[in-house]
Amino acid sequence: MSRSTVASSTSSAPPVNKRSRVVVASLVGTSIEFYDFYVYATAAVLVFPTIFFANDDPAVARLASFAVFGVAFIARPVGSIVFGHFGDRIGRKGTLVASLLTMGVATVLIGCVPAGTTPGWAVAGPACLVVLRFCQGLGLGGEWSGAALLATENAPAGRRAIWGTFPQLGAPIGFIIANLVFIVLGANLTDEQFLSWGWRVPFLASALLVIIGLYVRFKLIETPAFQAVVDSGNVAKLPLARVFSTSWRPLILGTFIMLATYTLFYLMTTFTLTYGTAEASGDAPGLGIERTEFLLMLIFGCVFFGVFTLVSGPLAERFGRRALLIGVTTAILLFGFSFAPFFAAGQLGAQALLIVGFTLMGLTFGPMGAVLPELFPTSVRYTGSAISYNVASILGAAVAPFIAVALWQAAGGSTWLVGLYLSSMAVLTLVALLLSRETKHVEYDTAG
Repeated sequence: MSRSTVASSTSSAPPVNKRSRVVVASLVGTSIEFYDFYVYATAAVLVFPTIFFANDDPAVARLASFAVFGVAFIARPVGSIVFGHFGDRIGRKGTLVASLLTMGVATVLIGCVPAGTTPGWAVAGPACLVVLRFCQGLGLGGEWSGAALLATENAPAGRRAIWGTFPQLGAPIGFIIANLVFIVLGANLTDEQFLSWGWRVPFLASALLVIIGLYVRFKLIETPAFQAVVDSGNVAKLPLARVFSTSWRPLILGTFIMLATYTLFYLMTTFTLTYGTAEASGDAPGLGIERTEFLLMLIFGCVFFGVFTLVSGPLAERFGRRALLIGVTTAILLFGFSFAPFFAAGQLGAQALLIVGFTLMGLTFGPMGAVLPELFPTSVRYTGSAISYNVASILGAAVAPFIAVALWQAAGGSTWLVGLYLSSMAVLTLVALLLSRETKHVEYDTAG
């Protein structure tokens, strides 16, 4: 799809995407992307330390698995630059299709990698895992921003924050589906079967979800905001250069505005799963909860994530994005100090922690679909919002599980240092929010 092709498709009364199509396309796409991503996250905790790092000490194997998990976050800023370039040059629709294919193909191939215990694959297996994990991150680096722009650039006046929550809702939906798949497999397979081949099923099954996502996205037309930029002749030749020269301050602020959100989410998912299912004895004792039971606890908590993601949209429209996020981030700061007391109460306390944490996650993640795009002009909105979102993924998410496990072990099994780490990230986000401006009334200009 070329720039001239986009321009020739316009008319005096350009067609618009139906509301239902926008909602489904943005929601389905991010659900698929996050499903793929969470399948790996769950496998990184439950399977990969044994399958690909069996010759290492259990603690080292767990850290090695998380290190590979973090590779995707290194790839995400690269993906944001690559897909952001095309998203701001040729349009949102074609770029979203490409990002979905990149993520989907990599995920399916992960399900085909021979285990590290297979003769000749002791090194090649983990190496392939790293490469495919990088490709997963590359695709996700371009996915979120395009989905957010698809929703917000089609939204009616005064409803951008509400429409912006629909791609955000894909996160809890993808998480729930991924974990349900693992629960069903765990209930119907023995541990030997699951470790032998069962863990591959969620990765291979993602092929069906990708087909559905592609079908929906091919039916879209370009967003009115980007089409207007094309018509005005203001398409950026080098979006990356333009965004750094004209919008460097929003890039920095947007990155740190997302920091606490990312840290909270990956502590709530990957770290809690590690801690909750770890043996209740040893140098770094956990709760010793059975794997399937803890996955159900996570799913229950994630329901609150989805509900409060939707609630956050109307709140952001009524009170403003900045005011809402300052309040929620302050709550996240205080929540960090409750980590140890919650976990000290055992399984019931862990469930309460998941409910509170995922509720805060919904309230902080929901408005981001509007906040980050609103920081940038239309001509560099894909690139700018994608870079901020994905650089934050390195600072707030790539290292979060690794740091959390290290702090947990350093504290002899206590989680108070993990909570302090979350609170520290919340302080940095609060500073960024206080230095930023309210974007509720920002116009989606067509010439910028």
